[in-house]
Amino acid sequence: MKCVVVGAGLSGLIAAQTLQQAGHEVLVLDKGRSVGGRLATRRIGNATFDHGAQFFTVRNKAFAEHVEVWLREGVVREWCKGFSPAGDGFPRYVGDKGMTSIAKYLATGLDVRCSSLVFSLGKKGEQWEVQLDDGTSIMSDAVVMTCPIAQSFGLAYTTGIELPEELRVVDYHRTLGLLAVLDGPSAVPAPGGMQNPDDVFSFIGDNFAKGISAQHALTFHAGPTWSAAHWDDSLENGLAELTRHAQPYLGNAKIVESNYKKWRFATPITQFPERCWLHESGTFVLAGDAFAEPRVEGAVLSGLAAAAALRN
Repeated sequence: MKCVVVGAGLSGLIAAQTLQQAGHEVLVLDKGRSVGGRLATRRIGNATFDHGAQFFTVRNKAFAEHVEVWLREGVVREWCKGFSPAGDGFPRYVGDKGMTSIAKYLATGLDVRCSSLVFSLGKKGEQWEVQLDDGTSIMSDAVVMTCPIAQSFGLAYTTGIELPEELRVVDYHRTLGLLAVLDGPSAVPAPGGMQNPDDVFSFIGDNFAKGISAQHALTFHAGPTWSAAHWDDSLENGLAELTRHAQPYLGNAKIVESNYKKWRFATPITQFPERCWLHESGTFVLAGDAFAEPRVEGAVLSGLAAAAALRN
């Protein structure tokens, strides 16, 4: 088959890689400027930040097999075994040079076209017609949708596909973030991560302690309640508020440069019960971290399930 995968995040890339290994012709389209989705790593001067997903854990055997390969290839490494002083003995893994390292590895050898916004989908006989916003038309035998459900719903609607109610009601928590370059060490204790330290932040990550940044740099993620309450704040007010709340975690360091980040589709509030959803045509499938379970592991398992559904 010729398959088009919409979305170059984890689910899309693992589905594309699996389909290509099975002998299919695969094209991955993403509206962003680079692969990864919420596996996002960026630079500000000499500082490097993970500003989306901060780490991942492994519970499922099928996912563990992929992670073993990533470890052997040097794509990922263990960061710590918990963020309390004693830890909990359960490994947290990170991309060796940031979380986007995983996406870049998975994209190797794939035909991935970024800055390609899918405008509409349609059927022509047994094939799917994928229309991009620049007027390009791409014909395919199958389509894998891995973008957030709200975006997939809009594209499915143009084809006359009716999604099940459980999918139509899926929504996502929003996350406001602050990326802060510091002039010295922060007050975030070893190993460099704090989960739910107060009623504002859901996670604080020290990218220097994590080993991905040459300069001291903190990632602050506000929790869903605070983020929802301040989502419509102006850029100036939002940045000022997060900077004010960040002060206790800076220690003696000062912020020398910062950036304000908004994740509209950060984490799914509810999950569809299955790992993917296959249309009755057998050639249109939805996947992502809103299927069965969230997080990095859930996204990978959903992408694998989508590829398997099409192959069958």
